[in-house]
Amino acid sequence: MIDRPAGSILFQGPGWTVAAPAFLADVARVAAALPAGGTVANCCQDRYWFVVAFLAALSRGAVSLMSGDVSTTRLTAFAAQYPGLTSVSDDLSFISPLPHVAIGPSSVRAVALPLMEIAAAQTALIVFTSGSTGEPTGTVKTWGELVARSRAAGAAFGLTEAAPAAIIGTVPPHHMYGLETTVLLPLHAPVSAWCGPVFYPADIRAALDEAPGTRILVTTPLQLRAMLRLDPPQRPPERIISATAPLDTDTAAAAETAWGSVVEEIFGASEVGSIARRRTTAGPIWTLYPGVVLGGTEEAPIVTAPGAEPRRLNDVIELQEGGRQFRLLGRNSDLLKLGGRRASLVGLGAILTAIPGVEDGVFLAPEDMDRNDAARLTAFVVAPNLSAAAILAALRRSIDPVFLPRRLIHVAALPRTAMGKLPRQALLALLAETQARIAP
Repeated sequence: MIDRPAGSILFQGPGWTVAAPAFLADVARVAAALPAGGTVANCCQDRYWFVVAFLAALSRGAVSLMSGDVSTTRLTAFAAQYPGLTSVSDDLSFISPLPHVAIGPSSVRAVALPLMEIAAAQTALIVFTSGSTGEPTGTVKTWGELVARSRAAGAAFGLTEAAPAAIIGTVPPHHMYGLETTVLLPLHAPVSAWCGPVFYPADIRAALDEAPGTRILVTTPLQLRAMLRLDPPQRPPERIISATAPLDTDTAAAAETAWGSVVEEIFGASEVGSIARRRTTAGPIWTLYPGVVLGGTEEAPIVTAPGAEPRRLNDVIELQEGGRQFRLLGRNSDLLKLGGRRASLVGLGAILTAIPGVEDGVFLAPEDMDRNDAARLTAFVVAPNLSAAAILAALRRSIDPVFLPRRLIHVAALPRTAMGKLPRQALLALLAETQARIAP
């Protein structure tokens, strides 16, 4: 379960640290309250109790469901799909429609357990996508697959016991990115995960000030841009890791200049987990994690990794350096073809948000974009001090005219999820709302 020295600090927060023995004691105590086998919906919000509940379920042979939506409606839907489902939460006020286990601090600790062996083939969790392109779908992950990817990430980022690092993650633990970096990595690499508040910029600054040693900030492009608009933290992180959306080079360069940090990105997807990394300012080329192999074709790449079944990526890539590196051209669902030209919605969005004065932005394609030569894009933008004419003038310098938005709509904020995702249905609803406001 854990391949770290017994005295290693695994998790920490404001004024407290937890090493392996105390952590395993909490795991054992929670495990005793859970049914053996079956399925558990992990609804914990605190990062520490989330990982305790996850490993407690794992030690009982139960499969954990990981979803950002733990509403009564979603849990009821899960219960219909997974009979006998139990929920667990660290919030005493949490109301669940399922058989429920409440967990949290206790003065009575179970006897510390030895490091437990978990079969590599054991199903550990089912992680659900954000549903940004439709209904959330679940992907099964075995324990061996998760462990192998954690070890590979530790090697890819050069993490060593000689210089243990503290990870401060602004991403929730139920998302695959947050799960891999802030829940699993401390179990298999020389890092600890910060479990204190990180919602507001002031929380992040406080965590950076308090966490000892080398600090790694795990975040998203949206959150990083928001932090760069504030004064630099007193103790900037030595390394910043970003994922969930492409990070533009200008933002990465600004963080490296202002904070003296090294800014890197992780490439992956819920279906396959993290498989590659790059330093953003060094160029567009991604390097695969150790043991990860890309096969198939450039338009239908297949990922093979230790402990995992081969899976197809929903991306178009360009392999380089004997297949150990690649250039990402875009997601299959993201690529646009119009008038014999090709562009990426994400790439267009990155150009938009890189315009000085643009705080946030996104392009929206109509449903018939691939079959209607007259179809054109819409763009939403958060830019209080920029006119539409100024933004369009900046876009004309960087993108093909055929992909300029027919409508550029100023909004106060975009309907992003906690991970910064923009579900298509939310964007369509925003478009309908703006159209209704201007209708005669």
